[in-house]
Amino acid sequence: MRKLLAAFWIFISAFACLPAMADEPRPAFLLTGALHRDGQDLSGQWTYSKDLYRTGLTDINGWVAKSRMQRYRDIDVAAVEAKGGADFFEFDLDRGPIINVPGAWNAATPELRYYDGLIWFQRKFNAQALAGKRAFLRFEAVNYRAYVYLNGKEVGRHEGGFTPFVLEVTEALRAGDNRLVVGVDSTHDAQSIPTFITDWDLYGGITRPVRLITTPATFIDDAMVQLRPDGRIAAEVRLQGPQAVNQAVTIAIGALATARAVTDANGRAVFELAAPKGLERWSPEKPTLYEVRFSAPGDAVRDRVGFRTIAVKGNQILLNGKPVWLRGISLHEEELGPNPARNMTETASRALLHEIKHGLGGNYVRLSHYPHSETTVRLADEMGLLVWSEIPVYWTVDWDNPAVLRKALAMQAETIYRDRNRASVIMWSVGNETPVADARTRFHAAMADNVRQLDPSRLVSAALLVKHDGDALAIDDPLADKLDVLAVNTYAGWYGSDKLDAVAKLQWKVPADRPLILSEFGADALAGYRDDGMKKFTEEYQAEYYRQTLAMAEKIPTLRGMSPWILKDFRSPRREHPVFQNGWNRKGILSETGVRKQAFGVLADYYRSK
Repeated sequence: MRKLLAAFWIFISAFACLPAMADEPRPAFLLTGALHRDGQDLSGQWTYSKDLYRTGLTDINGWVAKSRMQRYRDIDVAAVEAKGGADFFEFDLDRGPIINVPGAWNAATPELRYYDGLIWFQRKFNAQALAGKRAFLRFEAVNYRAYVYLNGKEVGRHEGGFTPFVLEVTEALRAGDNRLVVGVDSTHDAQSIPTFITDWDLYGGITRPVRLITTPATFIDDAMVQLRPDGRIAAEVRLQGPQAVNQAVTIAIGALATARAVTDANGRAVFELAAPKGLERWSPEKPTLYEVRFSAPGDAVRDRVGFRTIAVKGNQILLNGKPVWLRGISLHEEELGPNPARNMTETASRALLHEIKHGLGGNYVRLSHYPHSETTVRLADEMGLLVWSEIPVYWTVDWDNPAVLRKALAMQAETIYRDRNRASVIMWSVGNETPVADARTRFHAAMADNVRQLDPSRLVSAALLVKHDGDALAIDDPLADKLDVLAVNTYAGWYGSDKLDAVAKLQWKVPADRPLILSEFGADALAGYRDDGMKKFTEEYQAEYYRQTLAMAEKIPTLRGMSPWILKDFRSPRREHPVFQNGWNRKGILSETGVRKQAFGVLADYYRSK
């Protein structure tokens, strides 16, 4: 019975970071101030072992292979072999090949380019004695499922390839040598988000940084502050630990203001104060950030926060109460270069955002089709770029499955809690190009309701499909009723038999009372392929496509912005034209190495005119 209970608690704790469908879907731990906490960066060289037959996870019933195949065991195989004896193992992560973390295994070696499955990663590290403190592992992203073991003990699991998760390891951590093993399964299926059908490279691996973080026994787990539409500042702090109740908590906004509150029975303290005199509002033109400090007995965290409001009034989007037109572009999380590893360092992210801000003259970026790295979003704060953020409910998922909806709400919550202090983030998207059906609409409606519950301060949108009727384009989607900002993807003039000279003649039938964004439009071009005959895949065709589509856009009275598809060419195994694609989607206005195509200049000129 004791073994059964132990197994039960391991199962429950393994999924602690997936919130239940309750009034507030909240991960067990957040550590939203983790970047500025004491800790140890576990990035660098890890060893790995492929597991084609998934033996590390499936040989769990005491069968003959169990003892010799479980890679997460806390054992020095070389030392055992040196002593001789009857023990026999078919793994040895200490002497396995080396891989860099963070990064995607697809870029590590040619052998792993299209590997899709389970790989075990190991990192050995030293830790100090905790002396009454608590220890956590924070993974910024593991794609797609993670199975985490510390010193041979399972400490947690997580599903979802683009959101952070935190696991407490206080009991498993040792003073001195430690062995961290992470099983990463990149496979997707009909119940995953996204499914196995996408138009981008899914990139398996530990793709964002991993840190070991120490905190006091009672610590600040979450801290939020934002400017409300009424001009007042609202803040919230949550404590975790044995002394979380009835504690004095303070917030200081630079040298401008300080406020104090006391935590309730749930460890939560709520603040409200007038915006201090001299507070400058954040905007793309002046992205002012303030050092904000949250303090509690024995603990403190800090953040750099901008203060602004975002709202919709009629068919206008209002930033700080004034109409704003979103001059942007879509972006996949993929660094410039011929062999991207999805390692979005500050340098890699800054290079891409610089092209948008200073090359195109943009003020907006659509981070598609999943939550991008915290590094990228924080840089958008710093550089002054408005952000559309979405989770990968993309094309189709298992709409009728409550477990799949639970995954979507969990990913949504993990994203919102991570980024709700980011002034740059103005829109949460609840889907991209999903076919209209009753079950699908219910699914998206639940996501929209979840956003409004978790973060009513931002706008809700989704990239919708367009209905064609001759020369007329219309939005015929009941999900529109759940959205603050309508958004549509259109590829008239590229796919199908549409002629370029007919694109500008198209007419839009859209609601007059809400703002519209062209969330996607685009055409492929291979950088350097030129032909004045306007052949597809030439730079000339792509540039003319942009001219014609922009002319069409000028006739949409409610249009309040656009994010064409896409900034740079990106990996997509489904794009297999042997001359022009070879595994790349070529709709970028930059090549994969950063060469500007003719369309880049067309879009930049248009944005300057706006």
